[in-house]
Amino acid sequence: MRLVTALAILIVSLVPGIAYAAVDAPAPSTRETTPDIRAPSREEQIDALIKTLQTTKDDTVAIEAENSLANLWLKSGSATVDLMMRWVTAAMAAKNYPTALDYLDRILTLTPDYAEGWNARATVYFLEGDYSRALFDLQQVLRIEPRHFDALAGLGALLREMGKNKEALSAFEAALALDPHLASVGKAVADLKRKGVAGRDL
Repeated sequence: MRLVTALAILIVSLVPGIAYAAVDAPAPSTRETTPDIRAPSREEQIDALIKTLQTTKDDTVAIEAENSLANLWLKSGSATVDLMMRWVTAAMAAKNYPTALDYLDRILTLTPDYAEGWNARATVYFLEGDYSRALFDLQQVLRIEPRHFDALAGLGALLREMGKNKEALSAFEAALALDPHLASVGKAVADLKRKGVAGRDL
C-alpha cells in the first residue's frame, strides 16, 4: 500500500498533466489486512522443543527447552488438577509419600490421560521401592506421551534397579535420542556399555 501511494505521488510530480487524474483516482484502502496467524498447538510446541534439544549444541538453549517442555507436560488443562499437583509436589518434598499418592490417585481418577500425573505417581512408587507399580505407571506415561524423555530416563533407572540391564540401556538410549543433553543418562549408558551390556527392544 505504501509503495503504490509513493508511486502515485512521484508520477504527479513528474507529469503535471495527469495530476488531476492521479488525485481523483480512488484512494487505496487504509485497512491493513492482518495475516491469519494461528498459535502453534501443544503438540507442535512439543515437537519444536524436542527438535531444538536434538539439534542445539548450546547448553543454555537446551535447559530452556527442557524447562518449557516440563511446563507443557505439567499443565493438565484443569485448574483443580493443577492445584492438586502443587500439593503433590509439596508432599513429595516433605517425603510425605502417602499423602502424595492420595492426591495422585484422585488426579488420575479425574484425568486418566494426564501423563504427568502417572509420571509423578511412578516417581513416588519408585521412591517407596514399589517397582511393579512404578513400572505400570511409567508405561502409562509413555502410552500417552511417547516423547517424555524424563519418563524414559526413569524407566531406565527402574529397570536397572530390577536387574534388567539390557532393557534399561534401551530405555536410556531412547531418552537420549530425544534429549542428548541428559548428562546423567549419558553416564548411565556409558556405565552399562562398559559392563558389556547390549540394548534390546523395550
